[in-house]
Order: sequence, then structure tokens, then C-alpha cells
Amino acid sequence: MRSSNVSECARLAGPERLPTPGSGGEVNATRQEEFHAYVAERRPVLLRAARRLTGDRAEAEAEDLLQAALAKTYLAWDRIEDRAAVDGYVRRAMVNTQISWWRRQKLDVYPTDRLPDRPADDDHAGRSETRDVLTRALRRLPERQRLAVMLRYYEDMSEREIAETLGVSVGTVKSTVSRAMTKLREFLAITP
Repeated sequence: MRSSNVSECARLAGPERLPTPGSGGEVNATRQEEFHAYVAERRPVLLRAARRLTGDRAEAEAEDLLQAALAKTYLAWDRIEDRAAVDGYVRRAMVNTQISWWRRQKLDVYPTDRLPDRPADDDHAGRSETRDVLTRALRRLPERQRLAVMLRYYEDMSEREIAETLGVSVGTVKSTVSRAMTKLREFLAITP
């Protein structure tokens, strides 16, 4: 999220929902700085979750979903005591928002007696099968290798961040990820 969008979250929430000065809930600079730092650090991971919720249909839809969830999170920022739980709060806000949007949609496809001339372009079965094969291959890795791969490619952490998280050297992270990727390629090569 761009830095100008932090204040955009507050604007999207609507002025009637923002605390007014003297009401005991004043927005202070520390709150904005904390929220801005959180968004700057976690945006890529949260955007991937938003893409999964929107079905990878459109980047703009995933960004809209994340923006709406961050606006709700900004309003609740002072009530979230455990900062480690903020990701869960944002993800829940994304799920609830996506469900609300889905319910508001009109029925765009009407049943008919005739089948369409061509199949749908999106291959949901193929993507589902690919995810299933990859998940099974990841489960076959030793725990440390699986964890390193998930942190590197799923959580998009740098090698230095992974090293700090796991309490190992950067070189150990590099070799662990390299070995894990080699094993994954082998597993995926023999999978039908």
C-alpha cells in the first residue's frame, strides 16, 4: 500500500465513524505511524490472501478487498491489543467483506436450456490439481526445509529475515531452501 493510502483508509471509513476530538478516541500520530508500518511490512502477504479470496480474477478487485479490510482494521486499531493478531483480524475482515460483496451481486448468469458454445476460459480444475500436487510435495519435505520454503516463497520473507526467525545463519537458509527446491523438483517430476 502506498504511504498516501494510509490516510485513505481513514477517509474510506467515513467521517461519521472516526473519533472526534475530545471523545476519548483521538487519532494520534503514533497510531498512524504504527498502522503505516504494519501496512508497509505486511501488504504483499495480505494482497496474496486477497487474491486467493477473489479467485485470482482481477488484481484491482483484490486490491479493493484489501483496502476495505485495512480501512476496517484502521478503525479498530486501538481495540486490537495483541499486535501479533492483526494479520488474523485483517484476513477475517477480508473474508467478511468478500462474503458481503458476493451477497450483493446480482445474478449475472441465468439458467437456460442451451449450453454455451465454448467452455469457460478459466481452468479451475487444473489450478486445484496443481495446488493439491504442490501441497502433497511440500508435506514430503522435512519440517525445517518445508518451513524455510514456506517463509521464503509463501510469506515472501528475505533470507536474512528467515535466518533471524529460525535462529540460523543466512548461509544455512540458502542451502536449506536450495535443497528443498531440488527435492520439490524431484517430487514433482515423478508425480503423474
